Amino acid sequence: MNVVTQPNDIRDVIEADRAHVWHHLVQHKPFETNDPRIFVEGKGMRLWDAMGREYLDALSGGVWTVNVGFGRTSIADAVRDQLVQLNYFANSAGSIAGAKFAERLISKMPGLSRVYYSNSGSEANEKVFKMVRQMSHRHHGGRKSKILYRERDYHGTTIGTLAAAGQPQRREQYGPMPPGFVEVPHCLEYRGQYGDIDNYGERAALAIEEVILREGPDTIGLLCLEPVTAGGGVIVPPAGYWPKVQEICRKYDILLHIDEVVCGVGRTGLWFGYQNFGIEPDFVTMAKGVASGYAAISCTVTTEKVFEMFKDDPEDPMSYFRDISTFGGCVAGPAAALENMRIIEEEGLLDNTIAMGERLRANLRTLMEKHAVIGDVRGAGLFCGAELVADRKTKEPAPEKMVQAVIADCATQGVIIGATNRSLPGYNNTLCLAPALIAKEAEIDTITDAIGKALTRVFG
Repeated sequence: MNVVTQPNDIRDVIEADRAHVWHHLVQHKPFETNDPRIFVEGKGMRLWDAMGREYLDALSGGVWTVNVGFGRTSIADAVRDQLVQLNYFANSAGSIAGAKFAERLISKMPGLSRVYYSNSGSEANEKVFKMVRQMSHRHHGGRKSKILYRERDYHGTTIGTLAAAGQPQRREQYGPMPPGFVEVPHCLEYRGQYGDIDNYGERAALAIEEVILREGPDTIGLLCLEPVTAGGGVIVPPAGYWPKVQEICRKYDILLHIDEVVCGVGRTGLWFGYQNFGIEPDFVTMAKGVASGYAAISCTVTTEKVFEMFKDDPEDPMSYFRDISTFGGCVAGPAAALENMRIIEEEGLLDNTIAMGERLRANLRTLMEKHAVIGDVRGAGLFCGAELVADRKTKEPAPEKMVQAVIADCATQGVIIGATNRSLPGYNNTLCLAPALIAKEAEIDTITDAIGKALTRVFG
């Protein structure tokens, strides 16, 4: 880690933060005696904090967002120009940037046709749930209102999306949850639930059908899944899983919603994670990488068939989708997203993501040969996980404090990594890596070298 000789002189900022800012995902008691971490600059994959320390960011902004890296002046310029021309109007009216980005986005998503703008992944997913509930009332006589979600998946932080959270710690102490949300089993073969079988993926999908039959197919309107489970352990579904899931949804007339908030816009090496598996979804939601964090934007994308169900009776004042996202009308979002997409295309970042993702997983597997604490390595593109275990035979999870100690050790080396956090009791033991799509070989190697040193110091 490089340290600038003169720290940034912002003690007043640090004290203002300590006194007034309520940070996300952080216990604040330690800030009574220790300084909160404040970043002051980013360039590429590098960050500098208030003390002048330099870090290599292997999490793309902490939560898998800054896909094209920090300091992109062309995106900043696009946002600035758009704000001067037109910063906002409620999305009951359109905008040039909104129309152009919707057209560009749909060109990457065959079979889909309509884009609904909002400002966060949670909100994008909530829109789907509301659409399904309204369709239930208008077209199914109140039936087909239940929403299926998968164990270990996560879809957002609102009460509605928490009701669809397959991560118990995420929603603990926030209940009671609204009714009509039903969990289906996870598909992590490493922690298999169906024994040692050859067709594990298909069997895991059939577990969804078992829930459908138990609940009653005519009660279920939607199945909501991440293409690759993110915060629940970086889980790539086994071969055979997705074709069977698609078949089951069509068999029982259940809409398929793919939550691409993490995987969307290049993270897996294709534009969208679902495109790795030949899925034809009815809804796709996205946020984080859509504009790489340069502006707030999320999208709920759906088919013309779904869209038509909200214009069936123009004389009925209740027939359209009666929803609004205030900041879905911020024109900076689609302006930034257009430039973000241009960068990914012109710099060949999808191909780079595939190549660097293969290198990252290969490096992790090499570490696995040296460190018995690594029980499993998995991922897609530049979204990878290494599950840490106390015993490879029993697969007993490594203690959470030791997993966090690995993260802390990497930070002292100047590398920022993460882990499943406040998600699954006893199973917050998977290291998470999501470097920016611009990552080069040297940066990938620096990340895994730091992890190797940390594992040695923490686990021996």
